Amino acid sequence: MKFTVLGSGTGWPRLHRGAPAYLLQVAGENFLLDFGPATLPRLLRLGLSLDDIDAIFLSHFHPDHVTDLIPFLFATRYRLGYRRTKKVELYAGEGFKDFYAGLKKAFGHWVEPPEGLLEIQELSVQYESAFLRPPLEIRTAPVTHNPESIAFRFDFKGKSLVYSGDTDYSPQLIELAREADLLVVECSFPEGQKVSGHLVPSLIGQMAGQAQVKKLLLTHLYPPCEGKDLLSPIRPYFSGEIIVAEDFLSLSL
Repeated sequence: MKFTVLGSGTGWPRLHRGAPAYLLQVAGENFLLDFGPATLPRLLRLGLSLDDIDAIFLSHFHPDHVTDLIPFLFATRYRLGYRRTKKVELYAGEGFKDFYAGLKKAFGHWVEPPEGLLEIQELSVQYESAFLRPPLEIRTAPVTHNPESIAFRFDFKGKSLVYSGDTDYSPQLIELAREADLLVVECSFPEGQKVSGHLVPSLIGQMAGQAQVKKLLLTHLYPPCEGKDLLSPIRPYFSGEIIVAEDFLSLSL
């Protein structure tokens, strides 16, 4: 598995940190985790186009995590001389179909791909889900942020990656991340600046220590995090490797 940070930031625009989006590449397929503004141009910088996306996984429906879904859907139907024919799968928490209906009400048929092109799978926001999407084994769990918020776990050939999406302290995330090789976790604010629905380093450390994960990747960084010591508050609880995300950082598992 190869994991690339497309956007390590938030909904607050910054040149060096794009909005949340991540690329997971496994066995020749490309999986997009969240779809924040300007994700598509960032994929182009990696040599990938919208036609290369095989599946989309949305942690929740806040604008900084889903906005580039709109130009993606538009481009699938309005292109000169070529239209995508490969199906794209979209996985999201319960309520996404209603959310998508709202997009269609706002934008009309321009965000409706050709019939059969988009396959939507709604996942439980009450309980853990587990399913096989070859070549991946995937589990999800509800997390503490928005009603539709879920975290994802991807397992492949003995390696595991967990993506928290936006969350506060969540016992369900601890269980989902149990002994994971990599936990990609939001670190929205530095210690002492806790905001409801988001994490600070000490809470990340507590969850990572309880879950016994091997490595942490801190992401979803708001401007107050810049220049702050994010690692020291984690260390009393977690002794593994900690990486602070940067745009276009890639890790292999």
